[in-house]
Amino acid sequence: MSLPSEHATPLPPAEGEAAPRPPGAFSLPLNTLRLSDPLRWLLLGLRDFRRAPGIGLFYGVCFAAMGWALLQVFHHAPAWVLALSAGFLLMGPFLCMGLYRVSQQLEAGGRPDFGDSLFAWDRRTGALALFGLVLLALELLWGRAALVVFAVSFHGMPDFKGSLLKLLDPSHLGFITAYLAVGAVFAGLIYAISVISIPMILDRQVDAVTAGLCSLRLVLTQGPVMLLWGGLITGLVVLAMLPGFLGLLLVGPVLGHASWHAYRAALGPDPAA
Repeated sequence: MSLPSEHATPLPPAEGEAAPRPPGAFSLPLNTLRLSDPLRWLLLGLRDFRRAPGIGLFYGVCFAAMGWALLQVFHHAPAWVLALSAGFLLMGPFLCMGLYRVSQQLEAGGRPDFGDSLFAWDRRTGALALFGLVLLALELLWGRAALVVFAVSFHGMPDFKGSLLKLLDPSHLGFITAYLAVGAVFAGLIYAISVISIPMILDRQVDAVTAGLCSLRLVLTQGPVMLLWGGLITGLVVLAMLPGFLGLLLVGPVLGHASWHAYRAALGPDPAA
C-alpha cells in the first residue's frame, strides 16, 4: 500500500464539513523586504514597459492628461489644487490596473493585450467598487480639510490669480505648514491602504477590506522599505511633472509596472491559484 504523495491534490471536504476559510488580512504571510528592493522593482517596471511600450505609452498619456487638467484647475481655483492632486493617488492605482494586468501576463509568459488591460477591472468589479468608495471618501475629506485650512489661515478664500509664488510667500509659513501636515496625513493613509491593494484584488479572490488591511499591515510592519518606496514614487512623480507633465509619459507606466512587482515581492504568487 503506497503512501499519499506530499504534493497530492487535497480531497474536497466531506458532506456537512465546512470548507477551509481563506487566510485573512492578519494571517497572510508577508515576505521580508530589503531596502534595495524598491530599486529592483523600478528596474523590473522599466523592463515590462520596454516589453509592451505601446500599452505603456497609452497609460502615460492618461497620466499626463491628468496633470494638464490639474494645471487648469490651479489657474482657476488654486484653493482646490493641492487637495485635488490627491486625484493622482485616487485614480492612479485604478488607472494602473491595466498596467498590473500587463505585468501579470508577462510574468505568466503570455502576450499582453491592450483590450484586456482596459477591462482588467471587469473580473473584480464589486471589490474594486467598494475600495474605490473608500478612497473617494478619503479624497473628499482631504478636500474639505484643505478648504478649512485655507479659510482659517486667510479669514476667507484668497485669490492668488493662479500664482504659485504668491501662494508660497514666506509670510504664509503657518498656512504652508498646516496645509502640508494635513496633506501628509491623508496622503500617508491613502498610500498605506492602497500600496498593494489593487494588484492584490486583481490577482487574488480577496475582498476590499482584506486587501486594504493587508496593505496597511505591510506598511506598518516593514516601514523603512515602504517609506523608501513611497518617497521614490513621490520624488519621481514630482520630477516627471516639471517638464510640462511630459515625464509622466514614461514615469507613470514604469511606476505602474513596478507596483505590481512590489506586490509580488511582498506576498508572492497566490497558493490557491
